[in-house]
Amino acid sequence: MGVTTTVLMPSGDRGPDHPGGSGEHEAVLALSRAFPMKFVFFANEVPTLADARQSLERQLRKGAIGIGEQKFRVDCDSPEMVMVAEVAREFDVPILLHFSHGLYNRRFERFHRMLERFPTVNFIGHSGAWWANIGKDYVEGIDSPRGPVNAGGLTDRYLRDYPNCFADLSAETGYRAIIRDEAHYREFMRRHQDQLVFGSDCDDGVGRAPLCTGARTIAAIRRLAPSKDIERKILHGNSRRLLKLAPLRVG
Repeated sequence: MGVTTTVLMPSGDRGPDHPGGSGEHEAVLALSRAFPMKFVFFANEVPTLADARQSLERQLRKGAIGIGEQKFRVDCDSPEMVMVAEVAREFDVPILLHFSHGLYNRRFERFHRMLERFPTVNFIGHSGAWWANIGKDYVEGIDSPRGPVNAGGLTDRYLRDYPNCFADLSAETGYRAIIRDEAHYREFMRRHQDQLVFGSDCDDGVGRAPLCTGARTIAAIRRLAPSKDIERKILHGNSRRLLKLAPLRVG
């Protein structure tokens, strides 16, 4: 796919089958230390656990450069998510949130409260409810709408009104938002060119279209980007700035 740096994200998911943790925290740390030029990693934890704060802080002290993917059954402005944002503020790292209606980071219409309460924390949104809300015509519960986009939905407004709001283009949901209405998306990229970041979030073992979502998304960005400068921002520049990584040298 031509990717030079990969962000590894542990699920943080612990339950009765994994009382001591999933093991992913240790795995991403080991891989990033073995291949420091290729991999960086995020911290993550189930925010409702009693020791969630301590777990996130421990991973961040070991070198995690963000928190996520937060994909748990809580409201997006719940006390648990306030705690996660407090940790992100303390360590000056971004948070990646998975929005899915009625499931994960619920109450998307209240997300502005978090953006306003934590203006120094960078929030990155993605998945179904996030991308379905690019249009005003969002129907509650339908996270994969089809057809032309009536611009000006919640996601569009959050990106417009809050400089600490970013969007991750990953997975099938991100790709479908691009191809759903390409004329709309070309202008969407122009409007939010400094807040869009490429992600794959798929099984990229094949690494090429049509099987690989990441490869399809890269091709769509290159096809629709209003300029080469905007393309580079979305594919790597914004991510490297957001994650405080050294700029990529482009020949």
